Amino acid sequence: MPYPECMRAIHITQPGGPEVLTVAELSTPKPGSGEILIKVVAAGINRADLIQREGHYPPPAGASPILGMEVSGHIVEVGANVDARWKVGDAVCALIPGGGYAEYCVASDGCCLPVPKTVSVADAAALPEAVFTVWANLFARPWLNQGDRLLVHGGTSGIGTTAIQMAKNFGARVITTAGSAEKCRFCLSLGAERAFNYREEDWLAGALAWSGSGVDVILDMVGGDYFPKHMKLLAMDGRLTHIATTHGKEVTADLRTLMLKRLVITGSTLRSRSVAEKTALRDQIEEHVWPLIEASKLRPIVDKIFSLDAAAEAHKRMHASEHIGKLLLQIDAE
Repeated sequence: MPYPECMRAIHITQPGGPEVLTVAELSTPKPGSGEILIKVVAAGINRADLIQREGHYPPPAGASPILGMEVSGHIVEVGANVDARWKVGDAVCALIPGGGYAEYCVASDGCCLPVPKTVSVADAAALPEAVFTVWANLFARPWLNQGDRLLVHGGTSGIGTTAIQMAKNFGARVITTAGSAEKCRFCLSLGAERAFNYREEDWLAGALAWSGSGVDVILDMVGGDYFPKHMKLLAMDGRLTHIATTHGKEVTADLRTLMLKRLVITGSTLRSRSVAEKTALRDQIEEHVWPLIEASKLRPIVDKIFSLDAAAEAHKRMHASEHIGKLLLQIDAE
């Protein structure tokens, strides 16, 4: 399928605030071995994009410097040694290390998934980063089991809305925190049993009252001063998994508590993992999670879709934490 030599993409003029995002004309990337070229319909916006824009989160070696870690669209070219399942014209969504805020994007074939029949091509851009993250941190090992009590912080984030739905579908009981009464109500609509407004409520006391003996698993994107509260909240043999550090990366631990409760504290990042690791996660997700989406038991929650030219406005909305679910950039009409 023919495509232009140049494309429109978001360029960072210099590290800084949303105002440094501009639309520029750049060379269209070419797929290498094991890669496909996607004509992008939509790109997901993640908090990591904001950190990269500020100059604090460079892409992995060899990755595109263009923002964007997940896209959806249609295959326009396949490189050498690509899995025979992928054909030009296929609708796919993909987890990528960079390059999503553009009209065309290269992805490893092992990090691609077909767009589910129950989801529009644009909305499918809201799936890869959240689903891969939740699966890798709660189910791949696994840390979360049927019947477990799970606390999800940031319940209306892209990861939070996905974690609540996935956990419920796999038989866990879920509570969450969110930043407003409206957001708490939305979490309840997704299946959370309790939702605590962390701006107005003592979420630790509420979670202890709900659980009785503490929760089994905490999915945390906060860190910092939340850590000692988590040590109090976790039940015997509890598991704490970290995926971000919005309140700080350094904590102090009472090792006696860890020993007495037999706690497991872990964490991970996704972007820097090898293609082989991501492909293994992709295969598990396609087997266990994609059928839930096809059966309409799990859906991407999309807050708002912005045009490519309005990328700065999208970043402002995420920075203000005004969103419920994912923010997307619409690059091309379906």
